[in-house]
Amino acid sequence: MNLADYQNEIYLAGLGGVVPQLPTDLHRLEELAAVRLTAQAHGYVAGSAGAERTARANLEAFDRWRIVPRMLRDVAERDLSTTVLGTPMPAPVVIGPVGVLRILHPDGELAVARAARSLGITMTLSTAASASLEEVAAEAGPRWFQLYWPKDRDLAASLLQRAKDSGYSALVVTLDTFAMAWRPRDLDTAYLPFLQGIGVQNYWSDPVFLKAVGGPVTEENRDRALLHWVANFGNPSLTWDDLAWLRAEWDGPIALKGIQHVDDARRAVDAGMDGIVVSNHGGRQVDGAIASLDALPAIAAEVGSRISVLFDSGVRSGADVAKALALGADAVMIGRPYAYGLGLAGEDGVRHVLRCMTAELDLTLALAGRSSLAEVGRDLLSP
Repeated sequence: MNLADYQNEIYLAGLGGVVPQLPTDLHRLEELAAVRLTAQAHGYVAGSAGAERTARANLEAFDRWRIVPRMLRDVAERDLSTTVLGTPMPAPVVIGPVGVLRILHPDGELAVARAARSLGITMTLSTAASASLEEVAAEAGPRWFQLYWPKDRDLAASLLQRAKDSGYSALVVTLDTFAMAWRPRDLDTAYLPFLQGIGVQNYWSDPVFLKAVGGPVTEENRDRALLHWVANFGNPSLTWDDLAWLRAEWDGPIALKGIQHVDDARRAVDAGMDGIVVSNHGGRQVDGAIASLDALPAIAAEVGSRISVLFDSGVRSGADVAKALALGADAVMIGRPYAYGLGLAGEDGVRHVLRCMTAELDLTLALAGRSSLAEVGRDLLSP
């Protein structure tokens, strides 16, 4: 079945008077979320660093590239399947790590896991999830674990072991968030969900963490647990030399997330990493930074033949995915769109976003004369 068949399902349902509960133009989800979600939840997801110039630059970068369709190519049978970091995928679309999802919907990460599993799409679980990695594993299909590398190395080792024991097949290490950036939307509402006990569930279920705070977290030791989390989240002293320890602790594929410079991509290869994610954290960390799509071509040209290159930041449509693939990405991670889908319609909302994204990707490539990922290259685009 072509991924684009979701379009036919929607039209056929319309014969019975049924229309999609969410927009099929995923750009519209944010404006809908701004109305329906709490101001704090919407601000946390939609907000970015500083004046949010990097977030805008991510979106604008996609508009600078135009797709060049080619005609009279047989695209009746299409196959967008691929394998990235050892994981087979029906399409090169991965659920990126977004934390604290319970602020958007009571089922949080569990709803995302169920939606992803139903479509065979790989989910990347955040260390900052509001459900433990074991709870999510029980609901998920193919899954990766994203690590915010804590200062306590024993805690880091414990998180990695739990991820291995729970069937997470690849590790995604976020490098650009060893400290919280200056985020005015959150600051103006004095809102940080972690301090309310949301997004710390992987810590509060970890034996190393619990030993340090004197046992299971209760009202009596809650403040101590929060302070211990604050003291351990992120490690600004990490260097490239520390990757040797990580490589020894994790025997599966490792991708470094937050790469924006060619030299850093080269160092990832030299350190024995299996992949990188070209990302500026959706603009949430450095205001005025380079758009991720602008960084992608040079990085992919330099290391794409030696290491898997994934991409995130600013992806809002299947056409955006096509552009990132043409500029050298092996797969694309999405973040805010599925988070909005979760907040607006739970598991069904996440599934809708994923099906819209992959259906539009399928149709875009077909209408551009490409029937497989092997046919997607720089000639798909014109600046």
